[in-house]
Amino acid sequence: MNFKNTTHRYGALSIGLHWLMLLLLIAVYATINLRELYPKGSDLREALKVWHFMLGLSIFALVSLRIYARLTAPTPQITPTPAHWQDLSAKLMHLALYIFMIGMPLLGWLLLSAAGKPIPFFGLDLPALVNKNKELADLFKEIHETVGTAGYYIIGIHAAAALYHHYVLKDDTLVRILPEHH
Repeated sequence: MNFKNTTHRYGALSIGLHWLMLLLLIAVYATINLRELYPKGSDLREALKVWHFMLGLSIFALVSLRIYARLTAPTPQITPTPAHWQDLSAKLMHLALYIFMIGMPLLGWLLLSAAGKPIPFFGLDLPALVNKNKELADLFKEIHETVGTAGYYIIGIHAAAALYHHYVLKDDTLVRILPEHH
């Protein structure tokens, strides 16, 4: 398998980043939702919150590599070529996903900063982006939670579209991003 994309398939870098980001997104959602199972202030609840922060910031760190890979290599063509509206829809969906993968971790970082809390990242304490401000923290929290809910739909629509292309349109949209098997 090529490391970089070709005009027919995504390369190992793009494929690996795509599926790693999915796993990280699943873990981010799982940690924040599973924390609800434990009492406030409990060690496990706090650990799940810290993992939520660190995994979210990992997405933020990796998205720049993902954008680099996307901008420096060709996007494989879909065979057969989809309708123009589908191509435009796909571009808009990918834009929404990138905004989500950049915006959510940034909002989380801003939220922790405005709340005056530490920003943990695998043994590091990242600097606050804004000064402590309860009103701003409340605003960031509301936006972060709302966009987080919207993320379920963004990710779900993206996955549903890939399955629609594969099983209904029977084009190669999905297989271009799957690892090759021999």
